[in-house]
Amino acid sequence: MAIVDLDVHQGNGTARIFRDDPTVFTLSLHGQKNFPFRKERGDLDVDLPDGTGDEAYLQALERALEELAQRFDPDLVIYLAGADPHEGDRLGRLKLSAAGLAERDRRVLQALRERAIPVALSMAGGYGRVIEDTVALQLTTVKLALHSWRQWNNNTAHDRARAS
Repeated sequence: MAIVDLDVHQGNGTARIFRDDPTVFTLSLHGQKNFPFRKERGDLDVDLPDGTGDEAYLQALERALEELAQRFDPDLVIYLAGADPHEGDRLGRLKLSAAGLAERDRRVLQALRERAIPVALSMAGGYGRVIEDTVALQLTTVKLALHSWRQWNNNTAHDRARAS
């Protein structure tokens, strides 16, 4: 199993819990100067400077997903999709747009679907100045996960039909 934690805060809890468990890989992209201030060591931690925007974030995500694929072959991924990297978040300190967060989710879900890795989605942080914005961001994540699941099922049904 792998945990892909894209909340703005380091996944210190999962890193600590699973630090001695070689069957679980922890990946966290997070704000370098954000809480927790003393980071736990995970399998792959990507510290991002304050103000990181869409382009730099998505490049870091691509590199991290590639490294995960090279280093570990999970049978399941738990994806923590934080809304707090959003530019309108009070605590996040990163500057992803709504479109950037949606692209983040698409890339994670696509990478997992291409490798035929099941994913469990968990919503994570979101402390927006406007609560409706945070809810909209999280709803977009859920809609993208539903779309990805439908693509997975269509591909699976197609594969079964070809095998018959």
